[in-house]
Amino acid sequence: MSQPERASTRRINATAKLLSAHPEDVIATLEQMKPDALHNLAAAVEQVQVERALKRGDLDTIIDVAFETGFGRDGLAVLPWIEHDVIVCPGGLIAKSKTNHKCRFVSVNNCWIWESDELIREDKRSSPGKLDGFRAVALLPVHQSMTLDVVTGKARAGQHSLDRVTSLEVQNGSLVEVAQRSVSSGGMH
Repeated sequence: MSQPERASTRRINATAKLLSAHPEDVIATLEQMKPDALHNLAAAVEQVQVERALKRGDLDTIIDVAFETGFGRDGLAVLPWIEHDVIVCPGGLIAKSKTNHKCRFVSVNNCWIWESDELIREDKRSSPGKLDGFRAVALLPVHQSMTLDVVTGKARAGQHSLDRVTSLEVQNGSLVEVAQRSVSSGGMH
C-alpha cells in the first residue's frame, strides 16, 4: 500500500471512529448542512446499505429458505424478519374463487412493497395446493426508522376489506413491532 493510500485509510478509520463515538456531533453537523448536501448524503448512505446487503447475503438462498419458512399453516405470510442485512418480506394471496380470497402483503414507508424504490428483489411463485394464488418474497435493505405495515385482508363477492395491520419499524438494526390493530368488517375497503 502506498503512502497516500495509508494516509487515506487512516483518515477514513478516524472519521468512522469519531462518527460512532460521538453521534451528537454528527447530528449537529447534519443540522448545519444545506438541504441538497443532506439529501445527497442520505442517498449515499442508502446506496452503501444496499450494496452491503447484496454482498453479505446469497439472495437466492435467502429467498428459497423464505419460501419454505415464511408462510404459516393457513398459507398466509408470516411477519417480516432481518437476515444478512436484508429485510425478508413474505406476502401472498390465496383464492377460493375468482371473487373470494385472503391475502397478506407488506407496505414499506406507506408504499406497497412491489412499488417501493427500496425494493432490492422480489420473487413470486404459484401457491402449492388445491387453491389458486401466489406467494412472493421481497427483500429490502435495513434502514433506521424504516416503517413496514403488514396488511391482512380478504375479498368476498369482489369487495375487498382490511382485517388487520401490524406495524413494524427498524430500530437499531432490528425489526420492532410498534402497533397492531384489527379493522372491523365496516372498516377500510
